[in-house]
Amino acid sequence: MSATRAVVALGANLDGPQARVREAFGELGTLPGTRVLARSSLWRTAPVGYADQPAFINACALVETTLAPRELLEGLLAIERRHGRVRDVPNGPRTLDLDVVLYGDLAMHEHGLTIPHPRAHERAFVLAPLAEVWPEAVIPGRGRVADLLPGVRGPAIGRLAQATA
Repeated sequence: MSATRAVVALGANLDGPQARVREAFGELGTLPGTRVLARSSLWRTAPVGYADQPAFINACALVETTLAPRELLEGLLAIERRHGRVRDVPNGPRTLDLDVVLYGDLAMHEHGLTIPHPRAHERAFVLAPLAEVWPEAVIPGRGRVADLLPGVRGPAIGRLAQATA
């Protein structure tokens, strides 16, 4: 299988979230047939939905992978589990959250996996770091990331630091 560019969104707000996101950047490159091409800055974001929780640290990684979309998702879920991810409160606090945002120009929906991520175009905490790692990216059915970002409303985000290798 040929390699495909994909974008992975990273987020955390428990147990040292900056360190967790930085560790996860490194772990993405350990997935079979996958290499990290670019890492965004870290961004602090107010919680969405369930507001009674700490702010999130968010980022995006641009990867090149030979994994199929479902295989990539399974690899991301395994990384989340290693970081103690528990899914007990929707939009609740988490040690690590990894989502496939884009997979080339693919648009698909199947149980447990929708690409592009269904709310990516509405979330500055996804679009801002995505624009850093893949400025010319297009969200299928929505448009260019650079065109979408200025119109997004929602919780305040702030850039913290460049991710380190």
